[in-house]
Amino acid sequence: MNEHDQDLPVPKGSHTSQALPVPIEGSHIATNANTNDAAPVTADADILSHVRNVWEGIRPNSTIYRLLFSDLEWVSASHGRIIVRLRLQPVHLNSKRTLHGSVSATMVDWAGGMAIASTGLNKTGVSTDIHVSYVSAAKDNDLVEIEAWVNRVGRSLAYTTVEIRKVASEAGGKGLVVCTGSHTKYLGI
Repeated sequence: MNEHDQDLPVPKGSHTSQALPVPIEGSHIATNANTNDAAPVTADADILSHVRNVWEGIRPNSTIYRLLFSDLEWVSASHGRIIVRLRLQPVHLNSKRTLHGSVSATMVDWAGGMAIASTGLNKTGVSTDIHVSYVSAAKDNDLVEIEAWVNRVGRSLAYTTVEIRKVASEAGGKGLVVCTGSHTKYLGI
């Protein structure tokens, strides 16, 4: 590990078997040593604004993201973590009328990048490795919550974990996990 790497702590008793980061008061923001890629984001409102700005820069250039994620609802963003909600529509479904596996993988890809942006970076990287485990089904009109967190941001690679779950009720509450994913992104581009 060098001065440009950051590990985020893992809280004990997490709701998932994956490592979960917690916001670190006063922690440094990872930067690429050769460029000025980080923005000084600190408060959750500033982080959410930063992540939304990064998303607005990506959205016009990605037909698939515009198609699948046009109705995203931002729930929160903090250092190294984002949460969004999406009401499933026919465009998200397979021939069995449940969430399509490729859409789940695209959610993992997109959310991992947005979690990276929540660390202050102005870029989200390109995928080098992605794993998705399909745990249960979600169907048309289900509200799903996508939570992504950064496990580590290094000089050239970032490692993220994503959990997609049904929302137990409109008021909130974590529901049944639909799929989990791990994602590695190259940051040099």
